Amino acid sequence: MFNTRPDMKVNTFISEMVSQFRQEAQQNASSSSSEQQAAKPGEVPSDVCTGTKLKALKSCLVLLVFLVIPVCLAFIYFRTQLMDPVENLEHRMCTKHNKPLELFCKTDQTFVCALCSLDHKTHDVVPLKEEYERQKAELGKTEAEIQEMIQKRRLKIEEIKHSVDLSKEAADRLKAEGVQVFTALKESVERSLNELIETIEEKQRTTEKQAEDFIKELEQEISELKKRSSEVEKLSHSEDHLHLLQNFPFLKADPPTKDWTEVSVHPSYEGTVVRAVAKLEKTLSKQMKKLFEAELKRIQQYAVDVTLDPDTAHPKLILSDDGKEVYHGDVWKNLPDNPKRFSDHVNVLGKQSLSSGRIYFEVQVKEKTKWDLGVARESINRKGKIRLRPQDGFCTIRLTQNDYFVLGDPPVRLSLKSPPQKVGVFVDYEEGLVSFYDVETAALIYSFTGCSFTEKLYPFFSPCNNYGGENSAPLIICRVNQTA
Repeated sequence: MFNTRPDMKVNTFISEMVSQFRQEAQQNASSSSSEQQAAKPGEVPSDVCTGTKLKALKSCLVLLVFLVIPVCLAFIYFRTQLMDPVENLEHRMCTKHNKPLELFCKTDQTFVCALCSLDHKTHDVVPLKEEYERQKAELGKTEAEIQEMIQKRRLKIEEIKHSVDLSKEAADRLKAEGVQVFTALKESVERSLNELIETIEEKQRTTEKQAEDFIKELEQEISELKKRSSEVEKLSHSEDHLHLLQNFPFLKADPPTKDWTEVSVHPSYEGTVVRAVAKLEKTLSKQMKKLFEAELKRIQQYAVDVTLDPDTAHPKLILSDDGKEVYHGDVWKNLPDNPKRFSDHVNVLGKQSLSSGRIYFEVQVKEKTKWDLGVARESINRKGKIRLRPQDGFCTIRLTQNDYFVLGDPPVRLSLKSPPQKVGVFVDYEEGLVSFYDVETAALIYSFTGCSFTEKLYPFFSPCNNYGGENSAPLIICRVNQTA
């Protein structure tokens, strides 16, 4: 320890050694200039080059300099530690002992020098090379995982691009079908309008011809009456008594004319437009039926084999062995009250779930007087009172007392032309769409649109109570037959 900082003396040995080294290194660099090139941007330059800075080939951890090889033999005497050239050599030295950081403490996850290792006696301390090899192996695994992730994402990109291509093909196909359908509808409307106009104009022509005939006949009678009037007037001025008396009976008699009292021209157009619209509606209904049949055929390709999940069934429900039929029984079965089971309402879910894509299934509702049908979220309440509405996780329709309803808040009554015997349920998860179809007529019953699905969906069934046998018929999950 010094009270005042002393004047530092030059170590002549080291000074001369460094001077000699610089000289020899420069000579070596000059002699090998044909092989050695100047350091390029981004490369580490040599610290010993006094002229052109050549690319460093090694770093000295003792002198903290970048070197060009071959080097001065003096470094052998100092047992100099050489390594590949890197920048910021001072960061590789222990700030406490000014020694190279040669070890790694795995316990503290830090780099230490040989002297520091004395403070880490109880820790897991390993040479840098050992930890380097271990972590390099880990990096290899990480690199392989990253490459696998990259490959998966590339495949996903290809999948998305393929989906876009398929979507464009579907869009083009649907646009073509739409143009065809609406062109046919437009032609039907135009044809019906032309027929209506032709009918009205034909009636007008008939009316005009009838009026023309009437007028011609009236004008003929007027001519005859004028002739009679002239004869009467002439006779009235006659002074010949005999002549007047002889011709009076003839002129007194009614002229041969028609009774026009009840004759009129009243063209009847009442009901013409209504009949034309009814005829058009009948034509459009046929075309719409073809359109619905084509639409139903398209969505039937997403049919899945749905079976009932007995773990969710209310204890009074009876399920068939194949899991395709369910009806309400009068006996409460002693079943485990697991969290998935409905406890108060006679409901049951399907085993199959949907978290993306599309599904379609069909259910026979024939001979039933009450039922609920649709899909439900996985997180729905299954205990106590349940309200079948979208905000509570249900998209369902209902038959009750010969009326059909969309279950919501409030329920909406549906107007159906005929009671469906088999109901098709179609779900498009990404589109947020749940649609119900009358399978036999291919008519759309109702669609929930704009739904936001974020969890699994399950087919939902409720045969409802049997009401003393009145509603004892089962709900039956049917095999989907592609429409012709």
